[in-house]
Amino acid sequence: MEIENAVALVTGGNRGIGEAFVRAFLAAGARKVYVGARDPQAAAHLVAEAPEKIFAVKLDVTKPDEIAAAAAQCGDVTILVNNAGAFNHDRLIASPDLAPVRDEMEVNYFGMVGMCRAFAPVLAKNGGGAIANVLSAGGIAASPAMGGYSPSKFAARAATVCIRAELADQGTQVNALIVGSVDTRMASHVAGAKEKPADIASVGLNAIRRNVDETDTDRMAMEVRAALARDPKALERSMARMLKATQISTGR
Repeated sequence: MEIENAVALVTGGNRGIGEAFVRAFLAAGARKVYVGARDPQAAAHLVAEAPEKIFAVKLDVTKPDEIAAAAAQCGDVTILVNNAGAFNHDRLIASPDLAPVRDEMEVNYFGMVGMCRAFAPVLAKNGGGAIANVLSAGGIAASPAMGGYSPSKFAARAATVCIRAELADQGTQVNALIVGSVDTRMASHVAGAKEKPADIASVGLNAIRRNVDETDTDRMAMEVRAALARDPKALERSMARMLKATQISTGR
């Protein structure tokens, strides 16, 4: 998949990893980048950097009408990056109700699937293109301290595999990006070394170029996968201990 002259849409593109993807696409020669944001004004700083190439789109991935409107508005998209995510810092059992869990599933799973469904015809019309789903190390190893976030990313990872198979005949590649701990607002509660969003975006673009089905984007993601392969029960116990930790750290 060529990045140069591509037209990309990045959900949750107004900050963090999404913002880094927007800038990475521009630096790699993309013709146009749509920034999906619940409030388009939150992306004004990006639009101001390159108003002829960056365009803000009102997009809450939990709202089907806004997804449909985005697909109609952005009919030239050739690369879709599903980056929008929710992490509510709650637990599956200890939470007073299921509201935070439902929210994480709505954003991280149903929102991602909804975007893929809406943009599949757009990508087919434009020659096939690519979908890159920003997932998590919490989607390959269950993390009890991450409440509904970890299960939602497991579901999103499984959906990515299913969608890849469904869209193969129309020539759309579907790539999964497994992300560890990154220096964003979502990981502000985590101590220790964290990756730069720009580095995640750089690895992500390379995965899109090379059409790698699933890529570990950083050291933590690779370490979690290695630990899972080496001793899954030991990793499970380690993740369980995080429930009682007063400070969660990357260990570096």
